[in-house]
Amino acid sequence: MKLKMMYSFLNSDINLIEKKLEETIQAESLLLKQASLHTLQAGGKRIRPVFVLLAGKFGQYDIEVIKDVAVALELIHMASLVHDDVIDDADMRRGKPTVKSKWDNRIAMYTGDFIFALSLELMTNIKNPLAHKILANTIVEVCIGEIEQIKDKYRYNQNFRDYLRRIKRKTALLIAVSCQLGAIAAGVEESLHKKLFRFGYYVGMSFQITDDVLDFTASEKDLGKPAGSDLLQGNITLPALYAMRNDVIRQEIEKVNENMDPAEMQNIISMVKQSGAIEESLALSDRYLDKALAILEELPSNKAQKTLRDIARFIGRRKS
Repeated sequence: MKLKMMYSFLNSDINLIEKKLEETIQAESLLLKQASLHTLQAGGKRIRPVFVLLAGKFGQYDIEVIKDVAVALELIHMASLVHDDVIDDADMRRGKPTVKSKWDNRIAMYTGDFIFALSLELMTNIKNPLAHKILANTIVEVCIGEIEQIKDKYRYNQNFRDYLRRIKRKTALLIAVSCQLGAIAAGVEESLHKKLFRFGYYVGMSFQITDDVLDFTASEKDLGKPAGSDLLQGNITLPALYAMRNDVIRQEIEKVNENMDPAEMQNIISMVKQSGAIEESLALSDRYLDKALAILEELPSNKAQKTLRDIARFIGRRKS
């Protein structure tokens, strides 16, 4: 079953969110408007808004309230991607030119800042002070994560804890907060929105580890960028960390640079795949996924719970 089929009963609400996203990114500056619209039209799974909506189903679900949270979380995600592409000097994302390649780094940074600001403005419609505190802390952590990503580029002596902390800030936290804020906006009790946060955190960790595996195993067509792009850009992910326990592979990986010959890069990708690092990485992803599924068993049984289970299994074990 395709991912979108799992939550097809939310289609009308997701269409409202898509419309709200387009309305929100309108700007007086034509350049900001064009760059923001370019980011929006690049597509994406919109998985964070879906988590917001599903979490809201555990409380008093009002789409007019919850859609603002869903849009705000997606805007933060979009802004972080625009900034990431500057950090990574990436020309393509999902098979389309990035903002920094279509315009330049300065326009990309201001576009990302603009989209971040829009998310904060939108969240003022949510009256619960706890929601604002959580969102502000999330943005702080995401920004720290972006700085850490810069510091960790081509740093081959980093350890597993460094990696796990980085992907928590890069991916898991935003998914966790999507679940938590969706529940808070629906007025659920504290114990329930905290469980949804933990569920989202574990799913997010599994999601990012799987993403990092796919960078070595998926095709360029599926990735929308060349295989091994993360490593080529200096991002040392879990498969590389596992593979580098072999001194021969470590020596080869430490030679990686942005101007490396594609044939050499393919050779390194093959070495990583043959080292057992892919299997070990997927095993850790599965452990996070199992923790997420265990938490779901503690939640009220309803359609949202079943859908969250289906989505978690899908994104933790997807092939592209």
